[in-house]
Amino acid sequence: MPKSKVDLYAAIRRYAKGGMSLRALMRKYGVGFETVGKALISALPEPRKKMEPRETRLDPFKPVIDGILTADLTAPRKQRHTVKRIYDRLLDEHGADISYQMVRGYVAARRQEIRLEAGKGVVDAFVPQTHRPGAEAEVDSGTSRSSWPASW
Repeated sequence: MPKSKVDLYAAIRRYAKGGMSLRALMRKYGVGFETVGKALISALPEPRKKMEPRETRLDPFKPVIDGILTADLTAPRKQRHTVKRIYDRLLDEHGADISYQMVRGYVAARRQEIRLEAGKGVVDAFVPQTHRPGAEAEVDSGTSRSSWPASW
């Protein structure tokens, strides 16, 4: 049995070229008529469709969390909200029926995004080295006077 869909398509095409009937191919590989037809038309299967993210119970509270995280940008460090505090506020002030893990996952991803949008985050940067290899090498032989034993 082929391991991937590409292998399946290749096997179907190979056996079809050898004269095997469509019905025999369907039986041999346990696939439908459409799959055999698609394999004979194209060597590569169609790419998978991207699933739209489904709604969660957290969706109505995402603007509230974003507001809290945005307000925390100007608050002193010790007064910023922890994930636990945000979770408690959602339960107390908004009557949310959500889990701590939902809030934690969203805040972990969103906190850095909000900092970057406000221009306060650290942008990934690469600074190339401009010196030639070996030009600034330093060597320590380990034989300095201070590293010798006291009896010498």
